[in-house]
Amino acid sequence: MIIRNVRILGGEPVDIRVADGEIAEIGPGLEGPETVDGGGAIALPGLVDLHTHLREPGREDAETVQTGTQSAARGGYTAVHAMANTSPVADTAGVVEQVWRLGREFAHCDVHPVGAVTVGLEGKQLAELGAMADSAARVRVFSDDGKCVDDAVLMRRALEYVKAFDGVIAQHAQEPRLTAGAQMNEGVVSGRLGLTGWPAVAEEAIIARDCLLAAHVGSRLHICHVSTAGSVEIIRWAKSKGWNVTCEVTPHHLLLTDDLVEESPVGAYNPIYKVNPPLRTRADVEALRAALADGTIDIVATDHAPHPVEDKETEWSAAAMGMVGLETALSVVQEAMVETGLLDWAGVAQRMSVVPARIGRLGGQGQPLEVGAPANITLYDPSARTEVDPSAFASKSRNTPYEGMTLPGRVVATFLRGRATVLEGKLV
Repeated sequence: MIIRNVRILGGEPVDIRVADGEIAEIGPGLEGPETVDGGGAIALPGLVDLHTHLREPGREDAETVQTGTQSAARGGYTAVHAMANTSPVADTAGVVEQVWRLGREFAHCDVHPVGAVTVGLEGKQLAELGAMADSAARVRVFSDDGKCVDDAVLMRRALEYVKAFDGVIAQHAQEPRLTAGAQMNEGVVSGRLGLTGWPAVAEEAIIARDCLLAAHVGSRLHICHVSTAGSVEIIRWAKSKGWNVTCEVTPHHLLLTDDLVEESPVGAYNPIYKVNPPLRTRADVEALRAALADGTIDIVATDHAPHPVEDKETEWSAAAMGMVGLETALSVVQEAMVETGLLDWAGVAQRMSVVPARIGRLGGQGQPLEVGAPANITLYDPSARTEVDPSAFASKSRNTPYEGMTLPGRVVATFLRGRATVLEGKLV
């Protein structure tokens, strides 16, 4: 197959020949029996998400592996990491293998299960880390995401354990005693609205502690969904020491602020803006953007968190936390980072494909688009402008904060090892 007229990382137009799941040739004027017209789209290595909630098993009313991977393909992703807070929790080899096999069955993108750090996400006893690592799923990322491993001794033991097989602990940084009953970012807006505040220090204290633990153990630590300027400074300091610490930021923390809880288009207290960690201030957003641009923040991860309507369209205090994000991530990153001049398309590829694959130890993903590489390719039209319509999502859930907004760009096509999963913006 020939993919015609595409611009690799925004460069000059070329054609790409795909054969046997790999890139066989790159150049102008290639000929072949089957062609796909890229229409001048930017070609990126298939996107890799280190932080996706697929909800299966247990919450198939919100998402399934099938619908979640369809959503991922629509967003340009060729691999996702499925978080462990399912029901039952993915804390055994049996559960992670179930999720992995479902991913292989539906094959809209590769699915790599994330194993729980502790049994039942309860923070009391280490889960079967070694068994999950040795399973067919070959788990290398472990997280209690949704809950923090707040016990320092347990966190140290987890870091020591995964070091043996080059695993990484992905920490949800939230000191539970500082966030009891918290509803949104602690600040001026929470004070006016009378909502219990979620202080930045609750995130920053855990990050500081765990960076020190990772350095002491000599193990890999990854910080999930960094959201404050203070967190950025702690991580920057840890990296300056040469410690093996990486981190991620979500698209919504790059674009949205806590003001929306008070001043959204449909009025105050709209639970669509309720997320964990909470939306922060404009100063935090600016610090996160700068840190992603300079490499202090390593990657963008969606934290795609689908919920059924009844869990979000309710009073603020009872509403679930989370937003869907797979199908809008690249557009939000374009809005926040590319159109502001902070990143070029090569930088986007590094932060949304190359480095996430490296952190997750995915050998067949995140590779440069060159001859001999797996044909995991995303074609993206940055000139398009699209009004976000959640009813058109492939995801089962509709809890997006961007409904009605016009965002830049559109995923034109996605190829998984040379096989089209999306063409002309539609699932294949």
